Amino acid sequence: MWLVLAVIAGASGVMQQLRPPAPQAGLVSLTVALLVAWRIGSKFRRWVLTVDLRVLIAIHATRFVGFYFLLLCGRGELPCSFATTVGWGDIFVATFAIVLVVTWKVIARRTLWLAAWNVFGLLDILFVIVSAARHGTADPASMAAMLRLPLSLLITFLVPVIIASHIFIFSRLPSERSA
Repeated sequence: MWLVLAVIAGASGVMQQLRPPAPQAGLVSLTVALLVAWRIGSKFRRWVLTVDLRVLIAIHATRFVGFYFLLLCGRGELPCSFATTVGWGDIFVATFAIVLVVTWKVIARRTLWLAAWNVFGLLDILFVIVSAARHGTADPASMAAMLRLPLSLLITFLVPVIIASHIFIFSRLPSERSA
Protein backbone atom coordinates (compact mmCIF):
# COMPACT_ATOMS: atom_id res chain seq x y z
CA MET A 1 0.00 0.00 0.00
CA TRP A 2 2.85 2.36 0.92
CA LEU A 3 4.58 1.75 -2.42
CA VAL A 4 1.32 2.39 -4.30
CA LEU A 5 0.88 5.70 -2.49
CA ALA A 6 4.50 6.62 -3.27
CA VAL A 7 3.93 5.91 -6.97
CA ILE A 8 0.75 7.99 -6.93
CA ALA A 9 2.58 10.89 -5.23
CA GLY A 10 5.30 10.73 -7.89
CA ALA A 11 2.95 10.34 -10.85
CA SER A 12 0.59 13.11 -9.73
CA GLY A 13 3.33 15.74 -9.71
CA VAL A 14 2.92 16.42 -5.99
CA MET A 15 6.58 15.65 -5.36
CA GLN A 16 7.71 18.17 -7.98
CA GLN A 17 6.07 20.98 -6.03
CA LEU A 18 8.24 20.35 -2.96
CA ARG A 19 11.21 22.53 -2.05
CA PRO A 20 13.83 21.85 0.61
CA PRO A 21 13.48 20.99 3.40
CA ALA A 22 10.09 19.38 2.58
CA PRO A 23 11.52 16.31 0.74
CA GLN A 24 13.99 15.69 3.56
CA ALA A 25 11.29 16.16 6.21
CA GLY A 26 9.09 13.67 4.38
CA LEU A 27 11.91 11.16 4.11
CA VAL A 28 12.75 11.50 7.82
CA SER A 29 9.07 11.20 8.77
CA LEU A 30 8.62 8.02 6.73
CA THR A 31 11.80 6.53 8.18
CA VAL A 32 10.72 7.32 11.73
CA ALA A 33 7.24 5.88 11.06
CA LEU A 34 8.81 2.64 9.78
CA LEU A 35 11.09 2.38 12.81
CA VAL A 36 8.20 3.10 15.19
CA ALA A 37 6.15 0.39 13.46
CA TRP A 38 9.05 -2.00 14.03
CA ARG A 39 9.25 -1.13 17.72
CA ILE A 40 5.51 -1.30 18.47
CA GLY A 41 4.27 -3.84 15.92
CA SER A 42 4.81 -7.32 17.35
CA LYS A 43 4.30 -9.15 14.03
CA PHE A 44 6.59 -6.77 12.19
CA ARG A 45 9.21 -6.97 14.95
CA ARG A 46 9.01 -10.77 14.91
CA TRP A 47 9.46 -10.76 11.12
CA VAL A 48 12.53 -8.51 11.38
CA LEU A 49 14.02 -10.80 14.03
CA THR A 50 13.42 -13.99 12.04
CA VAL A 51 13.74 -13.09 8.36
CA ASP A 52 16.91 -14.39 6.74
CA LEU A 53 19.47 -11.59 6.99
CA ARG A 54 20.24 -12.10 3.31
CA VAL A 55 16.79 -10.66 2.53
CA LEU A 56 17.60 -7.46 4.41
CA ILE A 57 20.96 -7.29 2.67
CA ALA A 58 19.57 -8.05 -0.80
CA ILE A 59 17.30 -4.99 -0.58
CA HIS A 60 20.48 -2.99 -1.08
CA ALA A 61 20.90 -4.30 -4.63
CA THR A 62 18.49 -1.46 -5.43
CA ARG A 63 21.39 0.86 -4.75
CA PHE A 64 22.66 0.08 -8.21
CA VAL A 65 20.50 3.16 -8.89
CA GLY A 66 23.91 4.82 -8.63
CA PHE A 67 24.44 3.93 -12.30
CA TYR A 68 21.31 5.93 -13.14
CA PHE A 69 22.68 8.89 -11.17
CA LEU A 70 25.82 8.73 -13.32
CA LEU A 71 23.71 8.59 -16.49
CA LEU A 72 21.71 11.63 -15.36
CA CYS A 73 24.96 13.46 -14.63
CA GLY A 74 26.05 12.78 -18.20
CA ARG A 75 22.75 14.14 -19.49
CA GLY A 76 23.03 17.24 -17.30
CA GLU A 77 19.90 16.29 -15.33
CA LEU A 78 21.70 15.95 -11.98
CA PRO A 79 24.73 17.88 -10.74
CA CYS A 80 27.82 15.76 -11.33
CA SER A 81 29.19 16.83 -7.95
CA PHE A 82 26.20 15.00 -6.46
CA ALA A 83 25.74 12.14 -8.90
CA THR A 84 29.33 10.91 -9.06
CA THR A 85 30.04 10.81 -5.33
CA VAL A 86 26.71 9.32 -4.27
CA GLY A 87 26.43 7.19 -7.38
CA TRP A 88 29.73 5.40 -6.88
CA GLY A 89 29.06 5.04 -3.15
CA ASP A 90 25.72 3.37 -3.84
CA ILE A 91 27.26 1.12 -6.48
CA PHE A 92 29.92 0.00 -4.00
CA VAL A 93 27.32 -0.72 -1.29
CA ALA A 94 25.12 -2.65 -3.75
CA THR A 95 28.07 -4.68 -5.06
CA PHE A 96 29.25 -5.54 -1.54
CA ALA A 97 25.66 -6.54 -0.63
CA ILE A 98 25.52 -8.98 -3.55
CA VAL A 99 28.93 -10.39 -2.60
CA LEU A 100 27.73 -10.91 0.99
CA VAL A 101 24.55 -12.67 -0.13
CA VAL A 102 26.30 -14.90 -2.69
CA THR A 103 29.16 -15.90 -0.40
CA TRP A 104 27.06 -16.12 2.78
CA LYS A 105 27.79 -19.78 3.53
CA VAL A 106 31.54 -19.61 2.86
CA ILE A 107 32.59 -16.26 4.35
CA ALA A 108 34.78 -16.63 7.38
CA ARG A 109 34.07 -13.94 9.97
CA ARG A 110 30.80 -13.12 8.26
CA THR A 111 29.68 -10.94 11.18
CA LEU A 112 32.74 -8.72 10.86
CA TRP A 113 32.16 -8.24 7.11
CA LEU A 114 28.44 -7.70 7.64
CA ALA A 115 29.06 -5.11 10.36
CA ALA A 116 31.65 -3.27 8.25
CA TRP A 117 29.35 -3.23 5.20
CA ASN A 118 26.40 -2.12 7.34
CA VAL A 119 28.31 0.78 8.90
CA PHE A 120 29.62 1.93 5.51
CA GLY A 121 26.19 1.50 3.89
CA LEU A 122 24.40 3.52 6.56
CA LEU A 123 26.99 6.30 6.47
CA ASP A 124 26.77 6.33 2.68
CA ILE A 125 22.96 6.68 2.59
CA LEU A 126 23.11 9.44 5.22
CA PHE A 127 25.73 11.19 3.06
CA VAL A 128 23.38 10.86 0.06
CA ILE A 129 20.58 12.55 2.01
CA VAL A 130 22.81 15.39 3.23
CA SER A 131 24.34 15.88 -0.20
CA ALA A 132 20.91 15.96 -1.89
CA ALA A 133 19.67 18.47 0.68
CA ARG A 134 22.73 20.66 0.21
CA HIS A 135 22.41 20.65 -3.58
CA GLY A 136 18.63 21.09 -3.45
CA THR A 137 18.88 24.02 -1.08
CA ALA A 138 21.56 25.75 -3.14
CA ASP A 139 19.76 25.17 -6.46
CA PRO A 140 16.36 23.44 -6.26
CA ALA A 141 16.15 23.09 -10.07
CA SER A 142 19.39 21.09 -10.14
CA MET A 143 17.73 18.29 -8.14
CA ALA A 144 14.39 18.28 -9.99
CA ALA A 145 15.02 14.74 -11.29
CA MET A 146 14.90 13.48 -7.71
CA LEU A 147 11.30 14.69 -7.41
CA ARG A 148 10.04 12.93 -10.56
CA LEU A 149 9.35 9.25 -11.08
CA PRO A 150 11.22 6.98 -10.84
CA LEU A 151 13.65 8.78 -8.51
CA SER A 152 10.89 10.26 -6.34
CA LEU A 153 10.40 6.70 -5.06
CA LEU A 154 13.79 7.03 -3.38
CA ILE A 155 12.43 9.75 -1.12
CA THR A 156 8.95 8.35 -0.59
CA PHE A 157 9.79 4.66 -0.26
CA LEU A 158 13.22 3.19 -0.88
CA VAL A 159 15.55 5.34 1.25
CA PRO A 160 13.38 4.95 4.38
CA VAL A 161 13.39 1.17 3.78
CA ILE A 162 17.16 1.21 3.26
CA ILE A 163 17.84 3.19 6.44
CA ALA A 164 15.48 0.99 8.45
CA SER A 165 17.08 -2.17 7.05
CA HIS A 166 20.47 -0.97 8.28
CA ILE A 167 18.97 -0.46 11.76
CA PHE A 168 17.33 -3.90 11.57
CA ILE A 169 20.66 -5.49 10.63
CA PHE A 170 22.43 -3.71 13.51
CA SER A 171 19.77 -5.10 15.85
CA ARG A 172 20.48 -8.60 14.56
CA LEU A 173 24.28 -8.48 14.74
CA PRO A 174 24.60 -9.75 18.34
CA SER A 175 22.52 -12.86 17.57
CA GLU A 176 24.40 -13.36 14.30
CA ARG A 177 27.68 -13.24 16.20
CA SER A 178 26.52 -15.95 18.62
CA ALA A 179 25.24 -18.12 15.75
